[in-house]
Amino acid sequence: MTKVKSVDISGNLAFLLEVGTEELPASFLSDAIAQWQKHIPQSLEANSLTSASVEVYGTPRRLAVLIKGLPSQQPDREEEIQGPPAQAAFKDGQPTPAAIGFARRQGVELEALEVRSTHRGDFVFVQKRIYGRPVAEILTELVPQWISSLEGKRLMRWGDGDMRFSRPIRWLVALLDETVLPIELINGSETINSDRISQGHRVLHPKPVTIAQATDYITTLSSAYVAVDAQERANLIKKQVQAAAQNLGGHTVLYPDLLEEVTNLVEYPSAVVGKFEPEFLQLPTEVVTEVMVTHQRYFPVFQKGNSQEELLPNFITVSNGDPTKSDIIAVGNERVIRARLADGQFFYQADLDKPLENFLPQLEKVTFQEDLGSLRLKVDRIVKITKQINTQLQLEENQSQKNQRAALLCKADLVTQMVYEFPELQGIMGQKYALASGEDAEVANAIFQHYLPTGAGDKLPETLTGQVVGLADRLDTLVSIFGLGLIPTGSSDPFALRRAANAVINITWAANLPINLENLLQQITADFAAVYNKNQAQLTTALQEFFLQRIRTLLQEEKQIDYDLVNAVLGENDPEYTERALQDLLDVRDRALYLQQIRNDGTLDKIYETVNRSTRLAAQGDLDTKQLEPTTVVNQELFQKPSESAFYHAIVDLVPQTQAAQESRNYQLLVTGLEKIAPTVSSFFDGPDSVLVMDSNPEIKRNRLHLLGLLRNHARILADFGAIVKNL
Repeated sequence: MTKVKSVDISGNLAFLLEVGTEELPASFLSDAIAQWQKHIPQSLEANSLTSASVEVYGTPRRLAVLIKGLPSQQPDREEEIQGPPAQAAFKDGQPTPAAIGFARRQGVELEALEVRSTHRGDFVFVQKRIYGRPVAEILTELVPQWISSLEGKRLMRWGDGDMRFSRPIRWLVALLDETVLPIELINGSETINSDRISQGHRVLHPKPVTIAQATDYITTLSSAYVAVDAQERANLIKKQVQAAAQNLGGHTVLYPDLLEEVTNLVEYPSAVVGKFEPEFLQLPTEVVTEVMVTHQRYFPVFQKGNSQEELLPNFITVSNGDPTKSDIIAVGNERVIRARLADGQFFYQADLDKPLENFLPQLEKVTFQEDLGSLRLKVDRIVKITKQINTQLQLEENQSQKNQRAALLCKADLVTQMVYEFPELQGIMGQKYALASGEDAEVANAIFQHYLPTGAGDKLPETLTGQVVGLADRLDTLVSIFGLGLIPTGSSDPFALRRAANAVINITWAANLPINLENLLQQITADFAAVYNKNQAQLTTALQEFFLQRIRTLLQEEKQIDYDLVNAVLGENDPEYTERALQDLLDVRDRALYLQQIRNDGTLDKIYETVNRSTRLAAQGDLDTKQLEPTTVVNQELFQKPSESAFYHAIVDLVPQTQAAQESRNYQLLVTGLEKIAPTVSSFFDGPDSVLVMDSNPEIKRNRLHLLGLLRNHARILADFGAIVKNL
């Protein structure tokens, strides 16, 4: 047991650590900053050190942390240490070797030992005062741990040592106020010693920088043309890029990923404006912007056209060089983008020389997955699944033909020269090539839309054709990959199957498609099992469980439904509910949303006790859970109290309301009926004419349990009330 005592640890120290490196990858820098922001405060707390602030900075050549408000030392603490049993420590009142050895190990005199009773008997204890260590001593130990704890992709070794970091470490600054903390990083034959010497901008200030004290860090580096604060650099970039676009008579889009990347590629940002030949604007806008944003890290410039945004033959890049040399920098950038756009122009014209359909045979040469064959085989499967969805939706022939045509062409652009060079344009180029080939506009749009959503928060396909083909594509991937036994485990999901299943559910919900997912899975797994000699039953069960997990997650995380209400609509180990959920995705969504609504407005509380009490008791009966009509399962001649008859007639009146709620999915009709019946059921349980449900007469008992079972069954149309937690 450790007790921290209040001692004088006054101090307001600042500590600076800067790890200087060769140019760091932009992605590593973002991750490293985030890791230190989390890890360093935890490390300080674990060592009983408080601080006023922990600020983490990073540029392409350095990673730094500035900690303010540190104490001069840890607080003292008292520690109670348990030793050997008393009977082993003392014999005839004299200390034994066990007691002497324990005292020696703890650095105390024998007189300091105390005997205390515990639940295990009497033991020897010692109360020790542990004096807090100086903060300088602790930081000297922690710094190497902070550096070595950083994780990232493709960490490297350099020289002849075993140290691993994203790039070679070249210098180390460690200042506690104005004092250099002596820290060594040993990497084989090379030793990096801490100092107060940092480095300025590689071009604008190519000489060492001396940092007098920790709190001077930002201003000292700023005078050497290094903005160490990533947010400050991002704000400068935004301001400069937007101003440059306005000077060109247009505006730009500050793509978040691009902004983050260029922020981490520069230490002293300066916007550089470049241009290219207007003839390249004849290329699809997506091609030009893809070249700029993804491949060259340039910001495109737009202006408002007659009907849509139009590109200008300009770009803005962010340089880490000398702003006075911007013209020279622009020329180099122009040369590069001109070559890339010329390539794009060549690929585009070559692809347009033949209809999109003519690319289909080339899909036979592209492997989808080595055990599943070519992309052409996948397309055939997508076409077949599309037909099955068309049949479920009972689509007219014209719409069905559009869907099947889009399914046939949906992957054809993957073997075009443009998409081979720029894979990010898949679907986009397919849409454009389809239109150029004379395909129906809805078919062309579906080639692009069937990939949607591409990630969390992305838009969903808007056309029916895009929705159907998108479902077919993902269902094929899910069945095929599951069929190979490659089921996601933990955080491992290399084929993005969770995202695929989420997309199936979200597309269905957003478009209100009356899809019977259980039936579709049965059909698709039967076809797959026949071709690949797999066990259909096992495959179907695995997929059903997977989809139920995704439905549960989406209802809770995206629809914000309370966990117990999700359990109530999906059932807890209740096949009737799980089957119903997979057969009608729209219904499970609507019931969950409605339950949350009536919980929020208080309606659920009005019926909860009545239904839940009936449900608990009904479980002791034998009434089928699907039975709603009382006339065939309740014997009125066995009634002994008016409350039983009232209960019976109330159930009779409830039947048409429940049936109407089922047919229309308007569950307010059912809940209104349950509210109306609640007082009657309360009288049955607790009124002056109340009955004992568990009557000694088996027939009467069964009759009363059937009444309760009927009420339970009507409520089950909405949810399993037994899974709902009262007043959550």
